[in-house]
Parts: sequence; structure tokens; C-alpha cells
Amino acid sequence: MDISVVIPLYNEEESLRELHDWIQRVMTEHNFTYEIIFVNDGSTDGSWNVIEELSKKNPCVKGIKFRRNYGKSPALYCGFKAAQGNVVITMDADLQDSPDEIPELYRMITEEGYDLVSGWKKKRYDPLSKTIPTKLFNATARKISGVHNLHDFNCGLKAYRSEVVKNIEVYGEMHRYIPYLAKNAGFDKIGEKVVHHQARKYGHSKFGINRFFNGYLDLLTLWFLSHYGKKPMHVFGFLGSIMFFISFLALLIMGIEKVVDLSNGVYGPLADSAWFFIFLTGMLMGLQLFLAGFLGDLISRTSPQRNDYQIEKLLRIEK
Repeated sequence: MDISVVIPLYNEEESLRELHDWIQRVMTEHNFTYEIIFVNDGSTDGSWNVIEELSKKNPCVKGIKFRRNYGKSPALYCGFKAAQGNVVITMDADLQDSPDEIPELYRMITEEGYDLVSGWKKKRYDPLSKTIPTKLFNATARKISGVHNLHDFNCGLKAYRSEVVKNIEVYGEMHRYIPYLAKNAGFDKIGEKVVHHQARKYGHSKFGINRFFNGYLDLLTLWFLSHYGKKPMHVFGFLGSIMFFISFLALLIMGIEKVVDLSNGVYGPLADSAWFFIFLTGMLMGLQLFLAGFLGDLISRTSPQRNDYQIEKLLRIEK
């Protein structure tokens, strides 16, 4: 199979038929063998009924239905797991991503040898409340991730070599950082293509200001995990040891000074000084950091089931 199109969606009933027809037309014109995997992320409207209807008309339409809303990353994870195409293309279901971009994205993967090609919505039709935070976020993501050639990390329109999506784990809200995940997994040939961004035709944006702050928190988490995820003792143990040693040394000096004072006839409890409690607290914090590193090392040796989601229905997808 040439292409798998993975489309996560939440309450996009109005746009699904039009999106399907558009994708079908593009695939037919270019003689691609394909599948469209709609991942219904707990929609409360009639989205799943539309997906079932489309699947009856077109056997290339497949579906995954979550029992509740989990988020875009879990939807992509399950879509990636089910995808069978040599090239996997993701796009949003709101018609703001153009399926006409698919042939060129496919060519860049198969002919130019890219592992991943990310869309860049150079001209956007989003409100300022979304575009300004997006620009700030992308600037920070480029700096921290080291993927300097991408302008739009969060663009839903991306193309991947099949090996990429099968060898990365997307969880939580890490879909924004798939290029970073791919780079850390050794897929470092990452390209970018300017893509057409269309104004939203149906419904309303699911973007909220909390997603902007969550994006930064996820970026910091991913940076830490990529550097110390398998060796947390190296950071927590080091910081804890340094803090404990400095605080212990300071307390030792205070104790020596107290002995000198006593020999000179100056009496008074050591605990009269506020520094005594500051250094004692430093020792305790150092010990806690060390133990956190030790426990983190133990936990990192297990394989947590982060991607365990309740799937209500599968449509034309093998378990």
C-alpha cells in the first residue's frame, strides 16, 4: 500500500464527507493505493455514524472509536499502530489542511529520501490569539529540540516514512514534538514544505490557552527525558550529592567554630543560628534528591503501559 492517511477527530461531523471525497479524488487522480484511518476521539456528535457510512461506500475507509476523549496524541498513536502504508500522512479533520498537498509530500518521502516532512502554514487564517502564541512556541521548540529547520512544529499535516511511526511512542500531548521524537530515534532527515492553510469552514477551533502552556511543559519534559530519561540518577543523584555535601560541610564548619567558642568561654546552643536550620534543610533536600534519582532509575527499568486506551469499536482494522 502506498499511503495511509491518519485523521484524528473530535466532533467534526460536518466536514468528514467533504474531506473524504477530497482525499478520494486526489488518490484516484494519482493512482495511489491507500487507506483512510479516521480515529474518533470520543466525539459526542454523529462523527462515528458518518465514518461508518463512508466505510460502506469506500472500503479504503477504516475507523477507530475511543470510548471517551483522550486527546490527539493517543489518537495518532493508535492510528500509527494500525497504518499499513509505506508513507503515513496525518492531517486534521477540519478541512484546514489540504489533501492536494499529499502527492508532493509523498514524493518528498519516496524520492528525496526524507524520513519526515512537516507542513508549514506560512500564511495562516487563525486569530491572533492563536498565531502569536504559536510563533513563540515554535521559536522555543526550535531552540530546545535542535530541529532548526522547522517553522511549524504543531502543523497537523505531516508525512512520515512508515518506519518512523512504528518506532516512536506518542503519548500524553507529545504530538507537537513528533519531529523531536523522530530525531531522538535516529530519523534525522527531516524536511519542511510550505502548505496551504484554509480558513475553518465548519465548527470552531479546539485551541485553548491551556494548550499553549501545556506545550511548554511537554517540551521541557521531552527535553529532560531525551537527555536523562534512562539515567535519572545522573541528574538527581548529582544535584542531591552536591547539595548534601555543601550543607554537611557548612554544618561541620559551624560545629568547629562552636567548639572554638566554647574553648574561649562563649556559650550558647548551636541551634540559635538560623544558618543551622538552613544547612540542615539543605542536607535533607540533598538526600531527597538522591533518593528521587535512585527511585527514578528503578522505575525507568520497567516498561509502563502509557498507551493503554479503551477502544469501543474497530472498523476494517485487524486487532
